[in-house]
Amino acid sequence: MSGPAFFQTYMGQRFYESTMPGLVRELKRLNDNMERLVAVADQLAGKTQSPSGEPREPTPEDSEGE
Repeated sequence: MSGPAFFQTYMGQRFYESTMPGLVRELKRLNDNMERLVAVADQLAGKTQSPSGEPREPTPEDSEGE
């Protein structure tokens, strides 16, 4: 392939300087919103989240009512 590499083109520069950082910001925002949604869903279900914020193993009480 001849010609400039993608990152050397106007579209490539725009992609790396604008599009990719925007995608990363939106993914971070989506992840933050998902974490808040899970926390609210756990509260509404009467469950408690582990202090570290990490997922916890299901307990026998979690499967009651299924």
